[in-house]
Amino acid sequence: MNLTPESFQRIVDNLHDGLYLVDRRRVITYWNKAAERISGFTAAEVIGKSCADNVLSHVDGKGCALCAGMCPLAETMCDGRLRQSDIYLHHKDGHRIPVAVRASPLTDAAGNVVGGIELFTDISHRAASELRIQELERLALLDGLTQLANRAYLEREIVSRFEEIRRFADQTFGFLFMDIDHFKAVNDRWGHGVGDEVLKFIGRTLTANARPYDAYGRWGGEEFAGVIRCIGAADLERLGNRLRCLVETAFVVHEGQRISVTISIGATLFRPDDTVASLVRRADDLLYRSKRDGRNRLTLG
Repeated sequence: MNLTPESFQRIVDNLHDGLYLVDRRRVITYWNKAAERISGFTAAEVIGKSCADNVLSHVDGKGCALCAGMCPLAETMCDGRLRQSDIYLHHKDGHRIPVAVRASPLTDAAGNVVGGIELFTDISHRAASELRIQELERLALLDGLTQLANRAYLEREIVSRFEEIRRFADQTFGFLFMDIDHFKAVNDRWGHGVGDEVLKFIGRTLTANARPYDAYGRWGGEEFAGVIRCIGAADLERLGNRLRCLVETAFVVHEGQRISVTISIGATLFRPDDTVASLVRRADDLLYRSKRDGRNRLTLG
């Protein structure tokens, strides 16, 4: 079966996965409809730009920038080998989205590498998050700005975890208490409208990288919290630090400038004698220890 160029483009544009092509200089030459949907960037906004020009800005789980060096696509273009990796891209709205990428070399008739192809799949639990938002709206437990659960919902979630542990003694859960560093300075310099955009991209970063059975919400002001089920201390620390790194590398663009922030985190596990108040108070104390020790860090206790 011979496909016309128009038919081929229709097939590519209707893929579920994002797909883009780059030339030897890693300048984007093609960007399909799924890439637009997943990233928020239209083809017109990215074609002709380098991957690192405020577009995908890939980072790994530790927050290390990939686009400026040897990202999977660049490595594939160098050695011609296929690669797969789970990384995080920058959405146009500012937050970080986990994606599974598959990179392939693009060759000419003689076998010379003339560019690269990358497919990327959104691996966030978007469907579960959307169902949760609908339920929270119904129960008036949604924070209107960030579209996260509000404090009332999080407190109910903690109580539910207490009850779960009473039924299943081998269960535990963790609590992350997060606060934006120097948020007042963002509002003072850029205005509350930009401050709201920062709050929103942090909220989206948390939900895009959440497991379907965990709950994240806005506690109030610039404070966020996460109730993390079935987790031990080491994994809670690792999860919290990954979120911290992803927030650090997320950004919004305002008047041509990148605006980014960091968060400090207090992390703790449930204790048998805990109440909601004691759990939150301990996490709050750990959060402020992170602040005192220099900010943009997690303290576990």
